[in-house]
Amino acid sequence: MQDIKANRMGYKISEDELRQIQVIQLELIIELDRICKKCGIKYNIVGGTMLGAARCGGYIPWDDDADIGFLRQEYEKFRKACKSELDKSRFYFQDYRNTKGYRWGYGKLRRKDTKFVRLYQEDMPYEQGIFIDIMPFDSIPDNILIRKIHFFECFLYRKAFWARIGKNQSVGLERLAYLILDKIPEKRLYKSYNRFISHWTGKEAKEVRILTFPTPRGKYGYDIRWYTELSEIEFEGLMLPCAVDYDGYLKYKYGNYMELPPIEKRKTHPVSELKLLDI
Repeated sequence: MQDIKANRMGYKISEDELRQIQVIQLELIIELDRICKKCGIKYNIVGGTMLGAARCGGYIPWDDDADIGFLRQEYEKFRKACKSELDKSRFYFQDYRNTKGYRWGYGKLRRKDTKFVRLYQEDMPYEQGIFIDIMPFDSIPDNILIRKIHFFECFLYRKAFWARIGKNQSVGLERLAYLILDKIPEKRLYKSYNRFISHWTGKEAKEVRILTFPTPRGKYGYDIRWYTELSEIEFEGLMLPCAVDYDGYLKYKYGNYMELPPIEKRKTHPVSELKLLDI
């Protein structure tokens, strides 16, 4: 049996451990793709996963997560499909609606019999296996004034969800703000967030965004065509859905995306607990 490596001060994942994490994530992606094909659900790879596919045909060498995007209606279809279609002997799906204490506005598909706990998240009251992020993209308003209000609301929800973790890794006034936000009862927070989602779900929009995830600096959202007009691209030997105009998406999100970041920024997230699959 694989031992659980634990260090509440955090430690650096080795290259061998990182590759094992990535292989497990590929298993998760294959399961997600199987369910989506069977149920007619549209998704595409986004973020660093899309960047890795375009730049090197697979994982960015130091990337320890994978990002999958769904428009909101497709996300809800996938969430419901997991109840009947997911291989529950190996995997489990989490979001704030089915996991008490869950503090993210998006979902995670996780591998059973593993553990992957990022620094400062040791006290979260739910299972934390190796995961891929399941990101719902919601419509945002076209009107500039309403958009600014919407943007601020997204900021507040993001901070409220993050407060449970943020209070442990911040100081001064920022820590005080997180301590106050963490006092909001979860049921009240989730009820308010559900109303916020429902208000915009199904509305026609030119742009979309993940409500509780930061957008690129100076941007409000992403062109909806990057999630509706899809092709395929190779990722670690798999052919996965991607935006037809992935070049435009990546330039918008990262700028000159083919340029490697400085060496000091090529690093994994600090981890306090790690358990890989038995080999």
